[in-house]
Amino acid sequence: MISAEDFDELFDETIPSDTAKGQEVQERIIALMEKYNFTERDIFSTRLALEEGIINAIKHGNRMDQNKVVRIQWAISPEKIRVVIKDEGPGFDPCDVPDPTALENLERPCGRGIMLMKAFMDLIEYSERGTILTIEKNQGSE
Repeated sequence: MISAEDFDELFDETIPSDTAKGQEVQERIIALMEKYNFTERDIFSTRLALEEGIINAIKHGNRMDQNKVVRIQWAISPEKIRVVIKDEGPGFDPCDVPDPTALENLERPCGRGIMLMKAFMDLIEYSERGTILTIEKNQGSE
């Protein structure tokens, strides 16, 4: 999932389909970003993307199934942080998610999280039928 060669620290955790456990991992990642002196803007952006990515994996991917898990791997260096979130769901095609800015979708809730992640992160990629999300934030990027 993540190659350790470009990073100083690498973490790998598997959690149950439980949003509280997801929040705990998110807070550990944010604390690590603070330790590496990422800007408040970088931390805000990453927190938003983590919340969307982890919640989507639990709720939409695993459908809150307590028999399924979410694997979260993250790596950090002074230059960047990368997080990979993998669920055990059936997957989806990100291209099929409706554009939330289209007039016919303005009052529909779907698609906004992906749009926000794309706006705030330097990298957002889905693979493995949409069951693996990779996000990355470079230190100090706008």
